[in-house]
Amino acid sequence: MVNVQNDLKDDPVPSGARADEQLDPKAKKAAHGAFSGFFIDMYDIYLPVVALGPAMVYFLSPTMPASQVVIVTSLIFVSTLLGRPLGALIGGRFADQIGRKKVNLIAVSGYGLMSFAMAAMPGYETWGIAAVIVFIVLRLVDGVFVGGSYSAASPLAMERLPRKKRGVWGAYIMLGFPAAFVAISALTLIMLQIAPADGLGSPYVQWGWRVPFIIGGLMAIAYVWWYAVSVEESEVFKKTGGTKSPLKTLFGSKRSLKAFAQVFVLMSGFWMSLNTVTAMLPGALQNSVGLTSTEVTILLCITFLFLGVGYMVAGKISQHVGRRPFLIFSGLGAAIPGTALYYWLLTSPPSTFLGTVLLAGVMIWVIVWFWGLATTYINERFQTGVRASGFGLGYSLAVIPPSFYAFYQVGLENFMPLELTVLPLLVIGGLLVALGAFLGPETKNVDFATDMDFDPETEGTAVV
Repeated sequence: MVNVQNDLKDDPVPSGARADEQLDPKAKKAAHGAFSGFFIDMYDIYLPVVALGPAMVYFLSPTMPASQVVIVTSLIFVSTLLGRPLGALIGGRFADQIGRKKVNLIAVSGYGLMSFAMAAMPGYETWGIAAVIVFIVLRLVDGVFVGGSYSAASPLAMERLPRKKRGVWGAYIMLGFPAAFVAISALTLIMLQIAPADGLGSPYVQWGWRVPFIIGGLMAIAYVWWYAVSVEESEVFKKTGGTKSPLKTLFGSKRSLKAFAQVFVLMSGFWMSLNTVTAMLPGALQNSVGLTSTEVTILLCITFLFLGVGYMVAGKISQHVGRRPFLIFSGLGAAIPGTALYYWLLTSPPSTFLGTVLLAGVMIWVIVWFWGLATTYINERFQTGVRASGFGLGYSLAVIPPSFYAFYQVGLENFMPLELTVLPLLVIGGLLVALGAFLGPETKNVDFATDMDFDPETEGTAVV
């Protein structure tokens, strides 16, 4: 049994590592596959926030009170997030048993079909309240498939990447999020020019919003074909032969439970911070800052392209200074200067659109650039036999408490104006990131090639 903890402490560069640490073509294909799958995943998740936003009247009663509209709209978004932990539980388990590649292909096929089903949905005029209920159920099932996909594709890629390149290439995989957000925003902007949204009978409300969903389904089909013929199963996984009971193994000791709890705290902060700029910021830019819907879309496209640079910078820095100190520092950065920048944007926004874009871009970078480390860090926290289960559940289970942000805002409204309720949530998110990183170990030198022997009673995770 390799004691990875001592290996990290006594030998900063563990023995057995390849001297050149170069990427081979198979590793690159696996990384591109993880990036592409994550892009489609994020595209799918944020469709309701961006593409469906201008057409929400299609699913809602015209007499529904504003407070109920906020809750229903948030449920359409968070239903997918809530399905992800179940998908991670199922997909991660089978990915650790039968292989990462097979599970990913099944999962992506599933949420491609869900995209087509949602694109065909009738609205409130046809089905009444049942329309939004069925749509939420489809989004929930969609989330199950999404959770299964990234629980398989990302561990496969990380297991093929050289240790000294995991930081940068893990950040590259995470670029799927800002790239998808920009793609949806740009596509929505184009569709709004082709099919304007102006009331229930307008072209965008009746059919324009369906186009991004159909494109999402087509991308999933194309991805499944490419991944099936281009990406090979992880060699590290094949050497293990799979784990008979990965969940029992993962939670089989107090030490592994402690590691999982640490990841849960960290990721709770990740998700809470992210929600402040993806789910809450678009509405704030219109209601508090006074931007038009077109200006909001343009701003998001520009700032999330800028954020992609931040991801790569974060991955590069963490490869030199370590994951743990970087996450502690950047979590505190989100909680303090990030919150100050958000307050500035809400209360005294620049008088020009360019100034608003610059302020929002810096703010978004400070608040969520540490997301560039999510795939890398969590995969480094778990051994090969349970990596898919640990990564999938650690990444997605923590999304549940932050998903109810709308309810927290309603409660905080008793103490402050509604538009400022995002600020305490951001402070909490940043502090949880810093705390989660502080409670965990340094992981950048974990060697996946030496962690295959797994004893839950003595080790539990790659590092503790």
